[in-house]
Amino acid sequence: MLTLFPNPEELALILPQIWLAVFGLAILLLDFLLGPRQKWVNAFGALLGVVASGVALWRLRGVQTFGVPGFGGTVVVDPFFVFFGFLFLAATALVILLSVRYLEVEEEHRGEYYALMLFATVGMMFLASGTDLVVIFVALETMAASFYVLTGYLRRDKRSNEAALKYLLLGAFSSGLLVYGFSVLYGMAGSTRLTEISYALRTPSSEILPVVALVAVAAGLLFKVAAVPFHQWAPDVYEGAPTPVTAYVSVASKAASFAVLMRLFLVVFEPLRANWELLLGGIALATMTWGNLAALTQTNVKRLLAYSSIAHVGYILLGLVAGNETGLKGMAFYLFAYAFMNTGAFAIVILLRRKGVIGDELEDMNGLIYRNPTAAVLMVIFLISLAGIPPTAGFLGKYFIFLSLIESQHYLLAVFAVLYIVPAVYYYFRIVVHMWLREATDATRPAISPAQAVALAACTLVTLGALLYAEPFVRLATYSLLGSVVR
Repeated sequence: MLTLFPNPEELALILPQIWLAVFGLAILLLDFLLGPRQKWVNAFGALLGVVASGVALWRLRGVQTFGVPGFGGTVVVDPFFVFFGFLFLAATALVILLSVRYLEVEEEHRGEYYALMLFATVGMMFLASGTDLVVIFVALETMAASFYVLTGYLRRDKRSNEAALKYLLLGAFSSGLLVYGFSVLYGMAGSTRLTEISYALRTPSSEILPVVALVAVAAGLLFKVAAVPFHQWAPDVYEGAPTPVTAYVSVASKAASFAVLMRLFLVVFEPLRANWELLLGGIALATMTWGNLAALTQTNVKRLLAYSSIAHVGYILLGLVAGNETGLKGMAFYLFAYAFMNTGAFAIVILLRRKGVIGDELEDMNGLIYRNPTAAVLMVIFLISLAGIPPTAGFLGKYFIFLSLIESQHYLLAVFAVLYIVPAVYYYFRIVVHMWLREATDATRPAISPAQAVALAACTLVTLGALLYAEPFVRLATYSLLGSVVR
């Protein structure tokens, strides 16, 4: 039973989220006391909040396989939550490091930017730990509302304003679909607890209502991960949002949405696997097809990475379609690797931003090898990882997905997944051609700030180390499977 004053043991279960919220509120208050040259303190405070949350989460790492429920069974701390919690914190820390110089160039360095990032992380962490429909929905909207504002953060940029408006309108529509599906589930089970809803679906009183709920919930969540045909918002939002926010939405939001997608489909909708396995298989194939083919014609790097992100969603969904241990481990590993390699790619785009130059067109990449050889080499590493070429983390992520499809006898999906690597190599190497083989059209040498250097070093270390020394990373992905989500 819920009480007004929870006991300390229960508060410890959400201490990582509490620290993030406290530091977010503190940044909002502190920002009024800082002068224009002291705004970097906000970023430092946000990093301290991430570290404090990480320490609290680390203390929960020894949680038992079955997890520890809290607050009347509305949240659970299990290995699944701990894994995704660290993933969210890592993505947040990387984007904070990449944002300081960018916001200085944009002359938009204010505390609410970092506070919104911490509040978004709070929502994502509750998404991964929530075992109640109300908690999941509130967490999802907390994350989404923060991203809506962050997308339109550049108030004087028409592209940013337009992207935020599109994101808000389409996001509200998807939330309506999701809450409708949740209401159908509540009507069938008389409860908002996931386990009780799953039990009710095993002996449904109607044949049509479970399918209606499944379709509505799937549509709402597939919008959040930008799967076809709910992907229309992604290219415009990726292009118009501030580039650090684009990186954040592309990795953190996607990981959080997949976390709740896995928990709902593997717990609540497990009795309907025969229905959703075919549905998700078709959506995954359509998503890979459209994402890869649309990326071939893009001349804007952020839009190209948006369509490639859509294609990656298709690959990750294939792990859920396979549904075996290898597939679920592959999903966890893929999301972990993708967070670092995709953030690294956007970090190079951020380096090209300077006063009067946005720096996100293919032409802006011309001759980067001569202007900043380090950035050009790192971009190649991130791109070959995104394409799934060894010796990078992206190759191992795709390997687990392919293996899971073969083990589950989804041979046709495995063939298409392999074939779609070819167009991916082509459009990623279009960027490489501009960086290495085209004459520089701009003599400016982009500089790397110390904070950006730390972020790029972390992204490179994981992108290469996750394959060259794969054992601890694979063990980390396997750890996530111990949670109740896959029991």
